[in-house]
Amino acid sequence: MNTPTTAIEAPFSHPSPWTEFWQSFRGNRGALIALIYFVCLVLVAVFAPILAPHSPIEQYRDAFLTPPAWLEGGSWQFILGTDEVGRDILSRLMYGARLSLTIGLVSVLLSLIPGVILGLIAAFYPGKIGDAIMRLMDVMLALPSLLLAVAIVAVLGPGLTNTMLAIAVVSLPSYVRLARASAMTELHKDYVIASRLAGAGQLRLMFNTVLPNCMAPLIVQATLGFSAAILDAAALGFLGLGAQPPLPEWGTMLASARDYIESAWWVVTMPGLTILITVIALNLMGDGLRDALDPKLKKLA
Repeated sequence: MNTPTTAIEAPFSHPSPWTEFWQSFRGNRGALIALIYFVCLVLVAVFAPILAPHSPIEQYRDAFLTPPAWLEGGSWQFILGTDEVGRDILSRLMYGARLSLTIGLVSVLLSLIPGVILGLIAAFYPGKIGDAIMRLMDVMLALPSLLLAVAIVAVLGPGLTNTMLAIAVVSLPSYVRLARASAMTELHKDYVIASRLAGAGQLRLMFNTVLPNCMAPLIVQATLGFSAAILDAAALGFLGLGAQPPLPEWGTMLASARDYIESAWWVVTMPGLTILITVIALNLMGDGLRDALDPKLKKLA
């Protein structure tokens, strides 16, 4: 008697969330190129003492305003040329990456952490506390961001620390509003109601239940805020309110070179291009993260 045989099918292996995210992210060629550039920039910033050909503050008295190496009168000793006091521009850009990336990272953290906390409080307590928080954020948004940052630095005094603090304060409302909106959409979902019925406290609901499901838009906003922080720091440095000389901050380099736009274009162009490319790369990374983390965009793709 023959018994029917059943074929045993191999279980379907679903890709892990990280694998699915990476496949979606690398499908965006612009975001992938931007990520490669950003990784290289971080490596240059970390290993600047090894990679930089000169000290960022050393002045070569016989090499004032030396053009880049590929121009007439240039020297391969100074590949991107020198500035108005004979400092190597390439070395200053490398060390400046440290300052700019530090400003961006610290500013984002100083605004992201309190912004998320205030946003969650406003979502979980929508009465007087939530209204007070959101009205304060509306007042801050009514002021031009750069003007508010200039006012804060003018009160606290110019310097790197005060610059990061001012940029963090200016960026705070966007994180508060985004965290509140994301949390409000999660509050009435089944898993939150089930956690409430199971006896979870408010703090557990905020940070263990709701916050992990709100992180995708916050990560994208933090990436875009990183580029905005670098731009704001460069603007404050250009106005003389950011990092003070001789620190090789990109905005400060632009400020000191503005008198040489016609006579020595490379002194202005090199830090300007560095800021431009870095900000574009961070924005492209933000777009790629948004596309990879948003499930609606995945379905459309």
